[in-house]
Amino acid sequence: QVQLVESGGGLVQAGGSLRLSCAASGRTFSSYAMGWFRQAPGKEREFVAAISWSAGSTYYASSMKGRFTISRDHARNTVYLQMNSLKPDDTAVYHCAAGGVIGGDPYEYDYWGQGTQVTVSS
Repeated sequence: QVQLVESGGGLVQAGGSLRLSCAASGRTFSSYAMGWFRQAPGKEREFVAAISWSAGSTYYASSMKGRFTISRDHARNTVYLQMNSLKPDDTAVYHCAAGGVIGGDPYEYDYWGQGTQVTVSS
């Protein structure tokens, strides 16, 4: 079992930055690929970024590549999402997830956090 708790969301102006954190509990955290997804009101859940268990591979949605960076710290059982050059369209609830393989399909992930709200004002 893995429990995930996100933090770091908030209100930011367009062009600003935020760093989201996802703290995991469970001794097997290091064996899971981790992903970030987001969901805006009235829209489907959207893939943002993912990182392999070893942190040797990362994968981004095309619209986030170059603006967002995913990383993980095994010693702290935490995965991060650094978000730069934020746009109003980035407004959503951001969720982290743990799964067996790195990928962009939410069905590949077994455990989910409750999410943290990110609001970008214009």
